[in-house]
Amino acid sequence: MTDVDRHILNRLQDGLPIVERPFAVAAEELDISEATLLERLEALKESGVLSRFGPMYHAERLGGGLTLAAMAIPEERFDAIVEQVNAFAEVAHNYRREHRLNMWFVLATETPERIEETIAAIEAATGYPVYNMPKQEEFHVRLHLPV
Repeated sequence: MTDVDRHILNRLQDGLPIVERPFAVAAEELDISEATLLERLEALKESGVLSRFGPMYHAERLGGGLTLAAMAIPEERFDAIVEQVNAFAEVAHNYRREHRLNMWFVLATETPERIEETIAAIEAATGYPVYNMPKQEEFHVRLHLPV
């Protein structure tokens, strides 16, 4: 990762302005061209440094559903089950944990009702129970990971 890449990642963690050309504004702040910024982002994605780059939506405010879910998967089945779970478009991201509940993932659905339907479909596909852990209260904690 280059110094330019580090500056880009640190800057973009603060978000983009809501303007006609947000990358042009960010690039100007970074003293690089808009084309360079976009090329570097694509290269970071292709190299695997970034797995995803895109907006964060508040699903519930848009009429959708959002929940945290967990599963207890035997080690020898973990890779196969993670593939099955990740095949669902509603799975936003999936994390391995060192705990009895060793697979944790976020579900984001178009409607709140789709949460239970998706959980049932995951259980049917994998043969393992899904533990639904909907939020009870929301806290906004700014996360910035300097690179």
